[in-house]
Amino acid sequence: MKKLKYLSIFSLPLSVLISFNFSRIWTFLPVIIFFIIVPLLELILKPNPTNLEVHEKELVEKDTFYDWMLYVMMPLQWIFIFYFLVNVPNWDTPNDFIGRIISMGTMCGIIGINVGHELGHRMKSWERFIGEALLFTSLENHFLPYHNRGHHTNVGTPEDPATARKNEPLYIFWIRSHFGSYIQAWKIEFQRMKIIKKPWFHWSNKMMVYSILYIIWLSFIYFFYGNQALKAYLWAAAIGIILLETVNYIEHYGLMRKQRENGTYETVKRWHSWNSNHVIGRVVLFELSRHSDHHFKADRPYQLLESHEQSPTMPTGYPGMMLLSLVPPLFFKVMNKHVDHALSNSN
Repeated sequence: MKKLKYLSIFSLPLSVLISFNFSRIWTFLPVIIFFIIVPLLELILKPNPTNLEVHEKELVEKDTFYDWMLYVMMPLQWIFIFYFLVNVPNWDTPNDFIGRIISMGTMCGIIGINVGHELGHRMKSWERFIGEALLFTSLENHFLPYHNRGHHTNVGTPEDPATARKNEPLYIFWIRSHFGSYIQAWKIEFQRMKIIKKPWFHWSNKMMVYSILYIIWLSFIYFFYGNQALKAYLWAAAIGIILLETVNYIEHYGLMRKQRENGTYETVKRWHSWNSNHVIGRVVLFELSRHSDHHFKADRPYQLLESHEQSPTMPTGYPGMMLLSLVPPLFFKVMNKHVDHALSNSN
C-alpha cells in the first residue's frame, strides 16, 4: 500500500484543471496548495528518515508501478500543454491570465522538468526519450547533457554553475546557473562530436537538434494558436525553469568539495547535497528531496533512494525552503549555520 502515496501527484493536474476552468482565486489553486498549504503542513508533520528493508527493496525494484507513474506523466503533461494553448484566447481578465500561466508553469516545473530529470538518468533509450519529451515542454532539454555529464561530475566545485555559493543571492544564481549550464551543454556536445569524429553541426549533436525543434515548435504555436498563446507559453516555460533553478539553489547551497593538491576535487559524497525527509515534498517530487543519495548513485530509481546520517538535512521540505530562498538575508541567516555545521562534520 505504500506505493499508492505517489498517486498524490495527480493532485497537481487536478488543481491545474480547476485553475483553467474557474476564475478569481481558483486560478491560483496550484500555488496555494503546493507553496502555502504543503509548506505549512511540513512544519507540523515530522520527517520520515526510514529506509526500505532489504526484502522491501527487492519487491519495489521489480514493481513496474513505479515506472508507469513516470511514463503516464508524459501524455498528461502534453494534454495540458495543448489544452492551455487552445484556451489562452478565452482568458479575458489579467487575474485569470496570470493565475493560469503560473499554474501551467508549476506543472512544467514539477512534472515536466522533475520527471524528465528522473527519466533522463535511465539506461533505456526510450525512457530517456520520454524524459526529453517532458523537458521539451519547458524548452529545457539542454538540462540532460549538462546535468548528466556536467553537473554530476562538477557538483560542489566552482566549475559547476548549478552549485550555489555561500551567501550568493537566489536571483543572481538564477542567471548564472541557467545560462552557465546552457553554455556548458553546448561545450559538452562539441566535445562529444570531436570524440565520435563528427562536425559540430551534425544531427548527432543533441543541442543542435533541440534548437531546431524549438524553432519548429514555437513557430507552430505562433501560426496555429497566435501571438498571445505564444507569449503565455513562453511565460509558463520560464516559470518551470525558475522552479528548477530554485530547486538547484537549495539542493547544494554552500556545500563545496575540497580541492586536492593536484588540482582535482574529492569524490562526491552524500554530504555534498542537502537532504529532506519531509514526506509530502518527497512524494510529490518523486523522492527528489533525497538528493544526497541521488548524487551518490545517480542511476538509482527514485523509489529506492535512501536517507543517511552523513547527509546534511534542511530545516524543512523543498517547498518551504524554496519560499525561504526568495528572501536572501533570511535564507542566509537560517542556512549558513547549517552549512558551517555540515562542512565541519565532513572534515
